Amino acid sequence: MAKYTTPDIRNIAMTGSASAGKTTLVERMLHAAGEIGNIGTVENGDTVCDFEDLEKEYTHGIDSAIIHFDYNGAHVNIIDTPGSPGFLGKAIAALPAVETQVIMIDAASGIDTITRKLFTIGKDRQLPQVILINKIDHAEDLDGLLGQIQNTFGTECRPVNLPSNDGKGVIECFTNAEGDSDLGDVADFHTGIVDQVVEVDEELMEAYLEQGEVSPEQLHGPFEAALRQAHLVPVMFMSAKENIGVKEFMDFIATLCPNPLEGNPRTFMIHEGDEQEEWHASNDGDHPVAHVFKVSSDPYVGKLCVFRVHQGALSPSVHPRVGDSKKPLRLSHVFKLQGKEHVEVPEVISGDIGAVAKIDELHYGSVMHDASISEQMKIKPLPMPKPMYGLAIDAANRNAETKLGEALTKLLIEDPTLEVDRVAATGDLVLRGLGDIHLRVKLRVMKDRYGVEVTTRTPKVAYKETITSNAEGHHKHKKQSGGSGQFGEVYLRVEPSIGEEAEATSDGFVFVDDTFGGSVPKQFMPAIEKGVKAVMSHGAVAGYPMYNIKVTVYDGKHHAVDSKEIAFMTAGKKAFIDAVKKAKPVLLEPFVKMHISIPTDLIGDISSDISGKRGRILGTEMLPGNQALLEAEAPLSEVMSYTNQLKSITGGTGSYEMEYSHDERTPANVQADVIKSFKPDAEED
Repeated sequence: MAKYTTPDIRNIAMTGSASAGKTTLVERMLHAAGEIGNIGTVENGDTVCDFEDLEKEYTHGIDSAIIHFDYNGAHVNIIDTPGSPGFLGKAIAALPAVETQVIMIDAASGIDTITRKLFTIGKDRQLPQVILINKIDHAEDLDGLLGQIQNTFGTECRPVNLPSNDGKGVIECFTNAEGDSDLGDVADFHTGIVDQVVEVDEELMEAYLEQGEVSPEQLHGPFEAALRQAHLVPVMFMSAKENIGVKEFMDFIATLCPNPLEGNPRTFMIHEGDEQEEWHASNDGDHPVAHVFKVSSDPYVGKLCVFRVHQGALSPSVHPRVGDSKKPLRLSHVFKLQGKEHVEVPEVISGDIGAVAKIDELHYGSVMHDASISEQMKIKPLPMPKPMYGLAIDAANRNAETKLGEALTKLLIEDPTLEVDRVAATGDLVLRGLGDIHLRVKLRVMKDRYGVEVTTRTPKVAYKETITSNAEGHHKHKKQSGGSGQFGEVYLRVEPSIGEEAEATSDGFVFVDDTFGGSVPKQFMPAIEKGVKAVMSHGAVAGYPMYNIKVTVYDGKHHAVDSKEIAFMTAGKKAFIDAVKKAKPVLLEPFVKMHISIPTDLIGDISSDISGKRGRILGTEMLPGNQALLEAEAPLSEVMSYTNQLKSITGGTGSYEMEYSHDERTPANVQADVIKSFKPDAEED
């Protein structure tokens, strides 16, 4: 049995940009708790959390790592998440597994795009949040940064400690009202946070207004309530590398962070047929419920699935189910993780984080439960960034050809922000991720771990075809070559499908039979639809998939002997192509939304560059430290390799993220070139 109970557990997700110092802080906490003797560094590649060879090579995390320690009566689970934009999905995936999200900010770099996104996602998930301002011993304007935090994230961001002695120490200001700090009189900050906390408790507020002060004991409960209600976001100052403020942060975790019984419960979705409803676990419930938030491949134990128990307990004696599977899982062993080390434990109790190995049925997002819980239970979907950066890949040799499919499947299981698709329009096998580094790392993993090497190239643009007006098409298919012939004649009209009609299917295709009098026997209508769908898949004018088209068959002719399905399928296909060519067809190209962080003196250069790529600047926000955030839209075809272009313009000081936005019509000159290069396969008539 565990030496601790659910109320003792504190689950913390360490999030923030890659340079913020999260792993350094975790290393300091492990040392302070007595879990490690020597303090490793990211630069030396000997930290507990960055244990993968590629993490040591890149000197930053590429996957989340789980550690634990006991401190002041609390059992603390920390999920150290990567901060690089390419691995943002790993950080987001960890949030449903914790009660508290810590957002670490580099005092010298300030608030970046990743920080903003992580804060917004955590707030939307109703997670209590804490902001850590790290590296205070190298900061120039902490007062300005605090003001920027409050302007960006809200006035509920209140310091619980303050930098002192020129960043060489910190002074507590939640229960203490005496002394001076680098930011001013401690009493002023004390008053500010107490005012914020008492607002969630009417009786305490009355007492505070009458007496002018309340005791720390009276503030403890309201403080935790304010955290859960997002009425308070504590701000703490530290320098993890210099061990400044680390003990104060650990004390804060043990005494003020919510345990699993106090935190806001995670939301699950139960599906019953077409109906779905929200469901929340009860940490004191008997029936086990746990969800998998991380999947990795361990060289010694194989597939490793890391899970959070939301209700009940998991042990080798428990045989949970996944989804609608009737076959229970056999958990031969359950583990607690300490970086790359796996410590076998008798059970993982409610609220705790554990792992199992070699369970093929488990994947990212899997929910384990027993037969008393609805079979169709899923964790509420997370707002994962859409993978937009793509590389077309080809097996480098015959050996890679045979292993490529299996290796890609394993990579997809581990990473929710990785996609692979065979683009019918171009024939490319495209691996998509969140950026160049993201994909390069995954390809290295595929080579080093699975022995599969590939060559890469820029993929062709996946345009879409649609129509802009109504038109009619006709084709008579007649074939006679001895014996039984083929005959089918089809008249149809096409029009853009809009509104609910278009939304009813993934490609907006609507097919209507409007014939009468038996001009086309009903048994041939599916063949006509099949022919039309074949063109929808492969394109009518440029060889790309078609979207949002309504097809109405209104007349035709048949022959009592020669009419066959193949005849009407061919007639439907060619009548559809005939109609589309008259319906003013257009190509649509994907546009992406870009968030570009750059020095302010390069705003003009970047704006000009985006405009030259047929893009638009949507807005500009000035940030501390002579930094600016540009919001832009641009065609994906123009910014597929924007990493190198941005690096060239900014000298490596700029960064960006992009996500799918919408589709727009392709300019006439581009469309003409694409259509001209299309060479449809010849068909027998």
